[in-house]
Amino acid sequence: MNYLDIDLTLTEDDIELKKAAHRFAKEVMRPIAKKLDEMTPEQVIAKDSPFWEFMRKAYELGYHTILIPESYGGMDLTSKQQAIIFEELAWGSFGLTVALGVASFPAFGASLVAEEELIEKFIVPYCECKDASIIGCWGITEPDHGSDTLMPQYPSFSDPNIKAQCRARKDGDEWVISGQKSAWVSCGTVATHCALFCQSDPSMGHAGGMICVVPLDLPGVSKGKPLNKLGQRDLNQGEIFFDNVRIPQSYVIGGADAYEALLEIVLSTTTAFMGYASAGLARAAFEEALEYAKNRVQGGKRLVEFPNIQMKLFHMFSKVELTRYYSRMAYMFNQNTSTPAEEYSIIAKVFGTNSAYEVAHDAIQIFGGNGLTKEYLIEKLYRDARATLIEDGSNDTLAIAGGHKMIHNYPRLDM
Repeated sequence: MNYLDIDLTLTEDDIELKKAAHRFAKEVMRPIAKKLDEMTPEQVIAKDSPFWEFMRKAYELGYHTILIPESYGGMDLTSKQQAIIFEELAWGSFGLTVALGVASFPAFGASLVAEEELIEKFIVPYCECKDASIIGCWGITEPDHGSDTLMPQYPSFSDPNIKAQCRARKDGDEWVISGQKSAWVSCGTVATHCALFCQSDPSMGHAGGMICVVPLDLPGVSKGKPLNKLGQRDLNQGEIFFDNVRIPQSYVIGGADAYEALLEIVLSTTTAFMGYASAGLARAAFEEALEYAKNRVQGGKRLVEFPNIQMKLFHMFSKVELTRYYSRMAYMFNQNTSTPAEEYSIIAKVFGTNSAYEVAHDAIQIFGGNGLTKEYLIEKLYRDARATLIEDGSNDTLAIAGGHKMIHNYPRLDM
């Protein structure tokens, strides 16, 4: 569906990027995502899987470098253009879009500090890669620590009694890493590199963290089985284990002294990403419902002619539009400020993913019994949307974190 975009500031380049991404989403991502959804987790990542066809084609187009600055070899995109492209890709498949996003995470993390060795070893080779032979992942959550690892500045974040399951200790000029990252590491069992967020100073709790790049072919690294799950089955996820894995100091992006500040920068990107990607998912569900309602006849007339269906579709459409424009603005704001306001990105994630789930839920209701069958795309979209309420931080926990930030950052009303 080619609908209006009420942003009158879109340039010709913005529109062309949007059209190109939509073609890729429709012609490549949708068909592949459908095949992957019907496979076992092991089949999804097998050598002959269409997952690799998607990754190679996305890399050939440079989509793996969307988040990387142009000065290091990434696409020369504005923050608005990044959001526009990711929305279109998520319309095609939310899971595959997440896979593509996290594939860049080691290079993206390295670009935050831009040390020469990080650039030469991890950013440039990744940007130059066109065959998906270099794939990153984001290792932050652990079996006993999920959304609580995504709450910088919250009181519990600096509690020394909270011990991480993956820790790094200094040994001369090297760091030795031991422990486990959870089964929810996106691209975890196929990645070649990990943007690892682990604990380096236990006396500071989660705040005593370290961000580093770990090549996953180093001695001591092993991986678990790919996770079997309800939604986003086209997104590979799985555990990573570290057994006295050694990396040089030069692979460290930031230590405990800068961890919370760097984490907030990262989260201001990832949580907003979940918002504008949810706009694509919600739009996909809305369009499926609208098309079905225009053609399905019940009680002697098309569903779309019933006032209650018209009302339902209007509210669905409203959620799509509000998600798109708020998440876009939040992302653009935080990408263009020296100190991001993470609470704005949290709103984008919580509101956007809730909206996508509600739209998909209402779409199922419009489809009736047909919406429960795998014959129709809406069944997959509903499962994918359900996963987003927990993915990249449970909405309940993120709302607590966002409320804490808002309370402390909101200005006095009499000023």
